[in-house]
Amino acid sequence: MEKGINLFCYDNGEKLDIEGQIELMKENGFGHTFFLGDSPLLTDSLVDKVKRSGIVFDTLHAPFDGINAMWKDGTDGDEMLKRLCETVDRCSGYEIPVAVVHLSSGRPAPVISDIGNYRFKELVEYAEKKNVTLAFENQRFVANLASILEQHTSAGFCWDVGHEGCFTNGRHYMPLFGERLSAVHLHDNHHVQDEDEHLLPYDGICDFDYVAKTLADYHFGGTLMLEVFRSESKRYDGFSPQEYYRRAGEAIKKLDDAVKKYK
Repeated sequence: MEKGINLFCYDNGEKLDIEGQIELMKENGFGHTFFLGDSPLLTDSLVDKVKRSGIVFDTLHAPFDGINAMWKDGTDGDEMLKRLCETVDRCSGYEIPVAVVHLSSGRPAPVISDIGNYRFKELVEYAEKKNVTLAFENQRFVANLASILEQHTSAGFCWDVGHEGCFTNGRHYMPLFGERLSAVHLHDNHHVQDEDEHLLPYDGICDFDYVAKTLADYHFGGTLMLEVFRSESKRYDGFSPQEYYRRAGEAIKKLDDAVKKYK
């Protein structure tokens, strides 16, 4: 399977430049990537350098700070919808096929509302016009994800493996939404409530044998995409960029081998 890792995953107080990231990605078997759709670092120049290197952008991650406003009356929700549509525009302009979208953030969950359903309907229809697939990601709650996917058959599901451990006490989402799988976010943690550590696979306690078997069972043919951040844990203190990317490459190869074993 193709292997990917998010841009700017290594940060030791000073971000590794894009040329350095590209070199380390390619050295360690990563040919695909994604990035935040509203980041000021996402420029034409950056995208051009990544693409010219032969690395493929699978997705952009839509902004999620303020996402709960989508479900509430007021101009904040309208502004959030605009920001989400701007990520769709960037996907379309850069020929990136998928935008990953959150439906809520934090606790308690926003109440599912008519205004929220209306705004997400606007977003889905806008993405359809732009030939961009929206992949809605599992967070802390099932209800809003189930509701939106039921309403919008063109939308997909982004399975975030780490979130199952630290946000939902191990609730499994693939039996519910696996037939809509469009993307995966792979990372590890220690199942401490709301501590989203974004560790490399096999460095926490998430069951990656289950992950491998599930991906094989659902015949997932997309990219094994890491969503990891060195700065989210002290686990990698002292790691050089070369050591971090090497460990990431070893982890994703181990998972790829496990998926192949179950196919």
